[in-house]
Amino acid sequence: MNTRTRVLTGTALALALGAGTFGAVSASASAAPAAAPAAASAKKDGDKNDKNFTTTTHLTIDAASRAAQAALEAAQKENQKVTVAVVDRNGNTIVTLRGDGAGPQSYESAQRKAFTAVSWNAPTSVLAGRLAQAPNLKDIPGTLFLGGAVPVQADGAPVAGIGVAGAPSGDLDEKFAKAGADALAK
Repeated sequence: MNTRTRVLTGTALALALGAGTFGAVSASASAAPAAAPAAASAKKDGDKNDKNFTTTTHLTIDAASRAAQAALEAAQKENQKVTVAVVDRNGNTIVTLRGDGAGPQSYESAQRKAFTAVSWNAPTSVLAGRLAQAPNLKDIPGTLFLGGAVPVQADGAPVAGIGVAGAPSGDLDEKFAKAGADALAK
């Protein structure tokens, strides 16, 4: 219930109680629904000029699955046992694929790398290099500043992150993550 509806409903109830108490006016239950139209939607469909709302672009589950599968297949071609995670702009996991034989640490590492890439809209190999100037970056919850993830962009803005973990180097992980991102362009 929005503030205006609560105020109108509260006012109507106060008036009804006051009138009933003093016997000046009889209150009826039909007065309360009169306030209901004030609860109309704050934004009408198609209203592009409402500055109280924003529209965002999200990766579909189908696209996230294709990207994760492409990254996993790129790793398998090089006999690497990895886990691939795709997260949305808010860091929520859309899909995770754990390849056969991938280590137990790779699951969380892939997710955290993906979150880091989308949070800063940069590959994690680039971000890992920034730790020399700002070592406290590594203390931000949920992040992992190791090579192995890339952001997915729409019009230059980050909409998802693809993280890979489990290969012997961050460079390989990131190569596979990029293969996943490239699959979205096809």
